Amino acid sequence: MENIEEPSPLRITPTVRALSSALRGKRENVPESSRRDGDRIFPDPEKLWFKESSSKNLRNRDFLSPSTMLNTLYADGQVPPPVMSRVLSLRGSGVLPVAGGEVIGEGLRVRVDRPAAFKAVLAGGATEYLKPSSQRQSCVVLNCPALHPKPNTPAPETLTLGQLRTVLLADHMGALLRGQGFAVSYCPTLPQDSDISTFLQALGIDWPTAPASWTNDEREEKIQEALENCPYKERETERGRRTSGGGGRKAEEGENEGALRVNLKRVFQEVGLLGYDPSLGTCTVQRDSVAHLAQLDLATADCTVAMATALHVTSCQDEFRQQQIAMLWRASGATHTQRHLVCGPVKTPGSHLTAAQYLQLRREQMKEASEMKYGDQVEGQTWDDIIRVMTSATVRFELLSTVHTSPVTLDVQREGGVSTKGPRGGVFVMYNCARLHTLFDSYERGVEKGLYPEIPEGSQLDFSSLKEEGEWLLLFNYLIPFSELLDQSGQVLDGEGGGARVNIKTEQICKFLVSLSKDFSSYYNRVHVLGEPLPHLFNQMFCRLYLLRALRELYHSALDTLNLPPIRQL
Repeated sequence: MENIEEPSPLRITPTVRALSSALRGKRENVPESSRRDGDRIFPDPEKLWFKESSSKNLRNRDFLSPSTMLNTLYADGQVPPPVMSRVLSLRGSGVLPVAGGEVIGEGLRVRVDRPAAFKAVLAGGATEYLKPSSQRQSCVVLNCPALHPKPNTPAPETLTLGQLRTVLLADHMGALLRGQGFAVSYCPTLPQDSDISTFLQALGIDWPTAPASWTNDEREEKIQEALENCPYKERETERGRRTSGGGGRKAEEGENEGALRVNLKRVFQEVGLLGYDPSLGTCTVQRDSVAHLAQLDLATADCTVAMATALHVTSCQDEFRQQQIAMLWRASGATHTQRHLVCGPVKTPGSHLTAAQYLQLRREQMKEASEMKYGDQVEGQTWDDIIRVMTSATVRFELLSTVHTSPVTLDVQREGGVSTKGPRGGVFVMYNCARLHTLFDSYERGVEKGLYPEIPEGSQLDFSSLKEEGEWLLLFNYLIPFSELLDQSGQVLDGEGGGARVNIKTEQICKFLVSLSKDFSSYYNRVHVLGEPLPHLFNQMFCRLYLLRALRELYHSALDTLNLPPIRQL
């Protein structure tokens, strides 16, 4: 029996590449008349086309090659008929089907065969669109310096908002990378049942713990010995030369006489590591630094690959200290790749709150807002769980929706902060996810009452009935691109080169969810999905249910990367 190959999921990037290839063709095939004195510049194929996203432009096109690009490729921007034929007959793995195209004043516009795209994505259940497009075989250690003892284990009452931001970011990165196939471990291991562990659990963060009696002494001794014998250890003769020029330095050395000192600058210079602060210089090895390195050593012990990547998620205030730790680890013999994900500060004008105070404030505000909206029904374990999840969502969206290098400014006044109305971050996202669950509960009740039949197989539906502009916008801007959005963090980590710092678009999932919620809310308020129980209306209703069922699963997949369970009713 002949094997029938499953069609590849539709993707934006392969479509743009195929369009670029069709438009550009082979360089030698471009007519001589289109070359300006033989020096015509051929633009980057990745920039020849761009995907439209605004509802206004999507009314008449899905992709556009701007006239400036056409003028670069062809004389007077006139696209030759053979080239236009290639564009209109576009085919390829993962390539969206083309319905038509024409040159207009703004450039060459192309429209996708929308019914075919709806069917391709929705009829089979959309599973392939809800996960990363590829799986990786790598190991990543997410190290959060804010949680390391200095020398005592941090407590919620001492954790700053900037440090809380790094913990939430590490948690988010872990979920993203696990979904892409990375083996992820977290550092440090926290004492079981400690206040900080309980605090993180209240935020939905499942950080690794060990019994309070557990120690890492053996690894600490090994690290200490490695540093004592490393080639970067500063010898007494070197120390003497460095301190012979001034009494102040001599006094400082006298106080640390016998202490182990390592020349960190030599480490990154000799190994050729880029992006490290040239003022790192020589570092006195403290006990808490050795404990930090031993925790890193433990976290990498179970890696199934020879070379792991340690991603240090740190605040800008702690970046210099973490660079010292990174170079000490290197000096001890660790050869793992190390990158630094640095977070900007968190500002609270007019107030100074610890992480514990901030979480308590948001929880109280969330409860008050819920009581104002839902009244006396806000009581019992179910509502306690809802308020806990909604509070966690509020905190995560407030601290993760901004580019990680930029500062975050929070409104922490008692009368401000949380609202159950309006497009404001986490609450708005969770509310719209709950609306989808409510919709399907209503449909199931209609089936039980005999009003509606069961949803048929997607192959039996005519998806050309999805003509409302909001329907295409939800598919084209959210369902189809989501898989490629999930791929991005892993692609950055896998990329070669670069300095100590790594910049990952960690804000994109939160922004994606808020934008999705705005467009879904607009559509849902405008379109009556569960219509009259009349047979001639069922096809359109079922097509819409297929779309919204895929959106519901899209919410779940995106919220999973934030370790937020969906709220199923409000």
